[in-house]
Amino acid sequence: MGRAVEYELDRTDRAVVNAFQGGFPVVRRPFEPAAAALRDRGVQVSADELVERVRTLDDEGVLSRFGPLVNAQEIGGTATLVAMHAPEDRFDEVAEQVNAHREVAHNYEREHPHLNMWFVLSVADGEDETAAERVESVLAEIEAETGQETYNLPKQQEFRVEAKFYLDGPVADGDLDLTGLGPSVEPSGRKTLTPRERDLVLEIQDGFPVTATPYLDVAETLDEDVDWVVETVRRFEREGKIRRIGVIPNHYALGYTENGMTVWNVPDDVVDEVGPVVAGLDFVTHCYERPRHDGVWPYNFFAMTHGRSEAESQQRIEQVREKMAEYWDVDDEDWDSLFSTRILKKTGIRLAERADANTDVEVEAQ
Repeated sequence: MGRAVEYELDRTDRAVVNAFQGGFPVVRRPFEPAAAALRDRGVQVSADELVERVRTLDDEGVLSRFGPLVNAQEIGGTATLVAMHAPEDRFDEVAEQVNAHREVAHNYEREHPHLNMWFVLSVADGEDETAAERVESVLAEIEAETGQETYNLPKQQEFRVEAKFYLDGPVADGDLDLTGLGPSVEPSGRKTLTPRERDLVLEIQDGFPVTATPYLDVAETLDEDVDWVVETVRRFEREGKIRRIGVIPNHYALGYTENGMTVWNVPDDVVDEVGPVVAGLDFVTHCYERPRHDGVWPYNFFAMTHGRSEAESQQRIEQVREKMAEYWDVDDEDWDSLFSTRILKKTGIRLAERADANTDVEVEAQ
């Protein structure tokens, strides 16, 4: 279902993937301290060799990209998860109608007897309507076009968004965090972006250049001072606009082919307790509270798991169930697991409109 690669990772490649899925240094020449940290872990590699390793992993499709994982929620606008039923005899037609909307960023076919299509809407605030109102407008358009009801499942609480995928090899725990090497900065306290910040976000959202001086390269592209780029990227990390910086794996290429969305009908009075505990399981990559829909969708808790085989995936789901059972009596009808069977659309969250709508041109002059 995902992108397969033929590249065979050696011990050093595996160390790079494990070590740098987050916490990459925000300094002018970040590969030098990164390589030194690997050597301290017994992986002999120079800064130049590390640059070449990351570039090769990126070129071969082992990585989706190298650089920041931007938190779209903090840039502006909103995103929401939506479920719907697509009749079997019209499935492809309905998928085409849904995917034609530019606001649809991801769309998956999932195993469920009724709700078999799941997509993400990403929208900006507009002059005439808020992002939430725009979501409702797009869903109304989709319902009119397809003749099918949609079920909006916006995030109510986020317990974890950390899609990290580790391999057998050095630094298997992935605990190498060099974020502290960056400059000391303070959060701005602003929700809006300046025009310069908007341009920076859009330049780096798809990754950094894989060179010895990625921040300098970004600065030159934007005609900015490199110190401003370094300090702003570091501040974005502190403000939550960037979740982490490092290598972003193509998890299919690493063998994580089983993608299970487990859903649970957790009693409302224990959600706040259960959420952080389930999110603490290292194989849970996304964990949210979302609304139920009476008579159609009884589940209010989502935990995404990934596995390298069906057996491993089922084992991990059982571990989630065991953890849940410590807080409430879990019956078979209280949960389900929806495996994705087909990617129908995957363009990623396009930030340009959301960033533009959240840019305050007057802030720059202050």
